[in-house]
Amino acid sequence: MNSQCNKTRIDSNGVSVINDDVKLVDNVSFSVDEGEILAIIGPNGAGKSTLLKAIAGDIPFRGALTIHDLDRQAKKRARQLAVLPQFSLLNFPYLVSEVVGLGRTPHQSGRQKDNDIIAQTLELLDITYLSERKYTLLSGGEKQRVQLARVMCQIWRAQDAENGTRVLLLDEPTAALDLGHQKQLVHALKEFSQQGVTIVTVMHDINLATSFADKILAMAGGQLVEFGRPQQVVTVNTMRQLFNTQVSIATHPEHQTPIILGY
Repeated sequence: MNSQCNKTRIDSNGVSVINDDVKLVDNVSFSVDEGEILAIIGPNGAGKSTLLKAIAGDIPFRGALTIHDLDRQAKKRARQLAVLPQFSLLNFPYLVSEVVGLGRTPHQSGRQKDNDIIAQTLELLDITYLSERKYTLLSGGEKQRVQLARVMCQIWRAQDAENGTRVLLLDEPTAALDLGHQKQLVHALKEFSQQGVTIVTVMHDINLATSFADKILAMAGGQLVEFGRPQQVVTVNTMRQLFNTQVSIATHPEHQTPIILGY
């Protein structure tokens, strides 16, 4: 982790999201430091995506939720905060390089510098070979990697962001990816976080989440079940509470993180 990451970047205290008198998120508190990765896990309907939208400022909420040093002016904010939703709809036949380049829209760093950044993000996600392909002709997994490159491109350099603040919010970024590209994505996100980017991501694959996240937030029924380091959260008792099933948990021999072996 970045040795200079010593101030809290995201603070949540008693956040609730209510729609038609239904609490979709109920009194959730957590904190994420600069350069850390937080994975939000839980069963379907737990409120994970709703919480992510609240963090992004896309929906109203109750309680306190602060992204420190985030600018209120929309264009400056767009240089600090990038969001990848669960579904990214784009039906125009743009080239992949053009789609990724959309991430540079809030910036005025110049065409040459933008092209350099686009090339770097394409390389990081191993999609340089797709750069001149039409986006609409890609597979679902390829489109997902292109969209991730776009949002990373948006906050690629600390010097382009006000106060150097950079936050990346991702909703199920590995959903359409095969095993090899899931692993590649994890490495790319870890590398990005080590540059001081704070990352919050919704994940279904718990073993994948524990392999790279610094903190895990477990939710069920809109409520916080557990929050902490992977070893604190991914336990037999917590998994039973989340998914109403018995699991076996071991320690990964390489990462020393908990892994779920079976049901």
